[in-house]
Amino acid sequence: MQQIKQTAEYTIYQKKSGRYAVKAKKQWVKAGDKTKILLAEALITQPRPKPVPEPVAEGETEAPAAS
Repeated sequence: MQQIKQTAEYTIYQKKSGRYAVKAKKQWVKAGDKTKILLAEALITQPRPKPVPEPVAEGETEAPAAS
């Protein structure tokens, strides 16, 4: 693992796979806390939610345009 950044509170490492590991006071940081740290350091970006298509109600169909 390669050390990326070291602060007074934690140390950030990058694994060979490209993923990140965070160690704080001889303990590995996991899950949500790790995500918050990596987002604050701008090493990862938060994924955007996919747009939800609007449901079409039954009985509502598009009528052909009258000429």
